[in-house]
Amino acid sequence: MPPSFLPSCDTIVVLAPHTRAGATILAKNSDRSPYECQPLFQSARRVHPEGASVHCQYLEIPQVAETAALIGSRPFWLWGLEHGLNEFGVAIGNEAVLTREMLPSTGLLGMDLVRLGLERSKTAREATEIIGALIERYGQGGSAQYDVDFRYCGSFIIADHADAYVLESSGRQWIVRRVAERACISNRLTIDSGSLGSADVESYARGRGWCEGESSFDFAAAYSSRNAGKDKSDPLHARGRLARSRELVSRNGRRTIREMFAILRDHGARGEMPPSGDPSARDDSPTLCMHGSAAGTTASMVAELPLPDADTIPVMWASFAAPCSSIAFPLFVGGTLPPVLAAGGEKSSADSPWWRFRKIQDLVAMAPERLAPIAWKHFRPLEAAMLERCAEVSHQARKLDSAAREKLLGTFMAQNIVRVLNAQSAAESELTRTAR
Repeated sequence: MPPSFLPSCDTIVVLAPHTRAGATILAKNSDRSPYECQPLFQSARRVHPEGASVHCQYLEIPQVAETAALIGSRPFWLWGLEHGLNEFGVAIGNEAVLTREMLPSTGLLGMDLVRLGLERSKTAREATEIIGALIERYGQGGSAQYDVDFRYCGSFIIADHADAYVLESSGRQWIVRRVAERACISNRLTIDSGSLGSADVESYARGRGWCEGESSFDFAAAYSSRNAGKDKSDPLHARGRLARSRELVSRNGRRTIREMFAILRDHGARGEMPPSGDPSARDDSPTLCMHGSAAGTTASMVAELPLPDADTIPVMWASFAAPCSSIAFPLFVGGTLPPVLAAGGEKSSADSPWWRFRKIQDLVAMAPERLAPIAWKHFRPLEAAMLERCAEVSHQARKLDSAAREKLLGTFMAQNIVRVLNAQSAAESELTRTAR
């Protein structure tokens, strides 16, 4: 495994009966190379001609007749998405997992599968089956890192208002566990047996000697890398983060959007306080908000998925760079995203919101205890105001026809982004003065 990149995402879902608003919540931190820009992406519903194909990152596959509208977070060089939400209220987040399978140079990436699942589904169950079928038919492969050939398989949490599923995979094999109340994944295979899966998921492993004798089949134990068993092998250092996310999401009471923001901003014993940029000052406690030199949190999502008869509509809260020093803002599939949110590439740019919030993160890291409260002073009151106003706008949008809804949501998002970028400018100015 290349030492320059250790993917370390965390994805969490809490089903509607266990949230205060009565809506399923899916949250994810996307952890990739720390300076890999990850702007936002929007695609409208589209009808495709018969015989059309779609070129994913490395593989061209047949296109379906119609693809759904969606919004998502896309590393600047990839076709696929780290996480996203579609017009039907299906949300997906993915993770890297290392398995015993040797992957080819051409195949589907986990990010391809997130986008394809969102484009082709109307329910979480449908998205789960679609992703599984794509894995089985086309396999996984190709590098998921921009500058190094690093290949890995995908695991996913797929949710809608009523259901959520954990799907884990290795090469062309896959297995699914339906979520009962809540679930977390963190770069480790966790499923022993499931309710869905590839037809030969057990026989394939047994045929390669990955299962011991006549013992009952355990997907995680069989397919985990190094064949050390699901509780012993931890090549991406996910055991501590998985335990931490499970601890936080299982605390008493029903979860809220604010609490999910806090979980994604968690630094273990430090709470939401970012770590110092000095490696010698780090501790070893599990942290969900990553700040490593090999991998860091580059984008986050909290998707709220209300029931169809609720008085609100699905919303995706997004943030750029590390969430602890950034701000979450609401996005709706039914409106047009401000074009500036899609700006950003390999090189730092003042025109890119992602790079601007990465600058905030770097400034705060110079002296977190002194500088993080300055960023929070500019961002947290605005975030709270958007939370309050978002509920009102969502309630109003539910009553409108599609044209009026699109106008309302587009205007709301545009106004928010102006305020968010103004807050970023003010925070950067004060941080720069104070850090001198």
